[in-house]
This record gives sequence, structure tokens and C-alpha cells, in this order.
Amino acid sequence: MGTLQQEQYIEMTVGEELYAVRIEEIHEIIKMQTVTEIPHCKSYVKGVINLRGKVVPVISFRHMFGLPEQPDTKATRIVVVKHREESVGIIVDQVNKVTTFPDIQPPPDHVGGVSGANFTGIGLHGQKLVGILKLDEVLLRD
Repeated sequence: MGTLQQEQYIEMTVGEELYAVRIEEIHEIIKMQTVTEIPHCKSYVKGVINLRGKVVPVISFRHMFGLPEQPDTKATRIVVVKHREESVGIIVDQVNKVTTFPDIQPPPDHVGGVSGANFTGIGLHGQKLVGILKLDEVLLRD
């Protein structure tokens, strides 16, 4: 008899909100490092980092989701994801844990000022609600 394998997610915090990304979409999680700014980029693009000899663009989820920027803390992380064969770094306030969701509901039209199209669903853990991000939608914003 086989066991049902639940999909795993990395849960992260941005501001007061919880978000999750499928673990398969994450290349690695690194501590915050110096980001070299690039002029004339979209406002949410913080710049680039050198990741073992490879230049990786870095974006701020705080800025992308309309939250005020805050100083980095010991918990600030860059989540490096693969997007269209390229690596992209996403700055989050904190990476919490690897998790699964016993219940995933369809997303509403808007979640905290962010379009529901950016989510594959809302994961439920008791009273906690976690927005499960659709990285293709989030990273292809204009």
C-alpha cells in the first residue's frame, strides 16, 4: 500500500504576512549580503549579487507587495529561485520552516492588496493562513 505524498513548501514572512513557495522552485536560501544597485531598474529590483561567480538579480518582496522597506535583520534571507532557466534572489524578512498544508483553499481576488492571480491558493494550518505564491505571476510583474 502506497502513502500519499503531500507537496512541501518553504514558509516565509514578509511584513506581518506568511507566504509559501513550493520547495521544488527553490534553489537555495542564503543570508543577506551586499546587493549592488543597478540604475534605471524597476523599483522592486534591489540590484544584483555575486553568487559563486554568477550574477543574480535580487528583488524585494516588501517593495513588490507595497510594504515599506525596513533595515535588514539577522533573520533577513535571500531565497534563490529558478525562474525561466535563470536564478533570481527574493529578499524576505524571515524563512520559517518547511511545511505541508492539510488544506489548501482557492485564493480570493485580492489578498492584502496583492492580486489573487499571484497565488495558487491559501494554505490553512489551524488558524494560520499562508498565501501560496505562484512565482511565474509574481516575477513577471510589470
